[in-house]
Amino acid sequence: MSEKIVIIGGSAAGPKAAARARRMDENSEIVMFQMGSDLSMASCGFPYYVGGFFDNRNMLLCTPTGVVRDPDFYWNSKGIVTKTNTEVTSINPDVRNVEYRNLATGERGVESYDRLIIATGAKAKMPPVPGAGLDGITNLQTMQDADYLRKIRDDGNVRKAVVIGGGLIGIETMEALNLAGIEITIIELMPQLLSFLDWEMARLVENYIKGKANVITKSGVAEFIGSGGSLCAVKLDNGTEIPCELAVVAVGVSPNVRLAREAGIAIGNLGGILVNEHMETSIPGIYAAGDCCEIRNMITGENVLAPYGDLANLEGRVAGENAVKGNIAVFPGTIQTGICKLFDYGIGMTGLSESAARKSGLDYMTVVNASPDKPGYMNGKLLVTKLVVHGKTGKILGAQCLGPGDVSKQLAIWATAIRGNLAVDDLVNNDLPYAPPYSLAIDHSIATVHIMQNKMKGLFRGISSIEFKDKLTARDEMFILDVRGADEFEQSRLGAGEVLIPLGTLRNRLKELPEDKKTEIVTYCKISLRGYEAAVLLQSVGYENVKVLEGGLMAWPFVKEK
Repeated sequence: MSEKIVIIGGSAAGPKAAARARRMDENSEIVMFQMGSDLSMASCGFPYYVGGFFDNRNMLLCTPTGVVRDPDFYWNSKGIVTKTNTEVTSINPDVRNVEYRNLATGERGVESYDRLIIATGAKAKMPPVPGAGLDGITNLQTMQDADYLRKIRDDGNVRKAVVIGGGLIGIETMEALNLAGIEITIIELMPQLLSFLDWEMARLVENYIKGKANVITKSGVAEFIGSGGSLCAVKLDNGTEIPCELAVVAVGVSPNVRLAREAGIAIGNLGGILVNEHMETSIPGIYAAGDCCEIRNMITGENVLAPYGDLANLEGRVAGENAVKGNIAVFPGTIQTGICKLFDYGIGMTGLSESAARKSGLDYMTVVNASPDKPGYMNGKLLVTKLVVHGKTGKILGAQCLGPGDVSKQLAIWATAIRGNLAVDDLVNNDLPYAPPYSLAIDHSIATVHIMQNKMKGLFRGISSIEFKDKLTARDEMFILDVRGADEFEQSRLGAGEVLIPLGTLRNRLKELPEDKKTEIVTYCKISLRGYEAAVLLQSVGYENVKVLEGGLMAWPFVKEK
């Protein structure tokens, strides 16, 4: 017997749930409510519309074949009724209906349901500081926000802007406004941008950004300062005032759960709707999907908020199928894979960072690898990967990757490895596609697990950039060996008292090393491949405490002498 399915929310999870429900049952009655006028918006594309990567607004609303997903599309192609510009004001589980109000006409009504799917998304946060209502302050959460910022770009009247928040949306917005010729200052309350990265990886991103935007970390906003009702400056909590005509607030989102809470649906400690693996809420027959939910982290088992567009679609698909067929489809959770583009850089992470693994009390090991994504003769570009694995089993726990190389491919490999419960030993001979236009003969990911395997076997002793910096600061006694060429040394060097002995001459210059074979020696080169070869040589002649600077100079996040 076909049933009536009502869906609240028409952005990502809602439309996906509606489409899946229809494909499961052609005869079910499906009604979808959307507060705004647009449906199925590609909200992750907003920064690129603002940045001028494309000009046709409708491309954010289209199917892959270019058909705009409007109410006529949903009715004609799927037989789904969509009520746009309509707010659901309450859910009444006892009588299985929802009450709604048309925002354009004021008309009120009641819609009954057999199964209900809540896809109310999230709302952008706004700092509770004076002046937040001034003109020139916006988020980038809705289609209207994107329209507003695109108009600013096209008009070309704004010269200075502040982006508040250094997360994914903040970074992408910074790029979009920079491409519009606007001078940008990005402000982040935390000690680093992109808090999902470990500090040293985030610092590499910050170093890359400098010259494209001003970066201020460890600072909050105290006040928005206006003149004539419009923004003219942002005042920081240390008293600094930054002149600007535009401020984009990107400090995160919070689940939109008012309707669910008022209906008696259980809300989790993180503020999202609690769902089981079938995306069903605490009230049978009511499902929820997307940014309004808490979902399970598959590595730690803890609930997380994961407001990603891809996850919203996957969750919506499960909710839509179960609303029609009963609880047969499962959404197992997330490993929180994310990526963003920043000019010529890709930046992303999957699974656990080192700091998250430490916080979870896991036994773990890390390694950093810097190497190209392709051969030099095919214009290979740098990748820096930090891999986190279980200390005893070598099971992949997480990976961070950044650089101008093909970051997306690397993250896809690591994410699949985590989902497949694969370990280092499973990946050292991974059979990946190879041809020079696409990869090195030993792919960057495979080289990374080779390094980790060597480390786990005791064949490689690495030292992280942070550990090495701490030793330098403490003035620990070390012999620091740079094994690059003289020309490389002249172009860039640490300036930490290092000794230059190119690898090709090292075998004949061993007498220049300390006589005491117990001396701590740190070797490195551009990416530390030659540094590793030097370490092997030194160990073979009896040096007992040789370490390799992981990632070499390309992964060094601190200031260099030149």
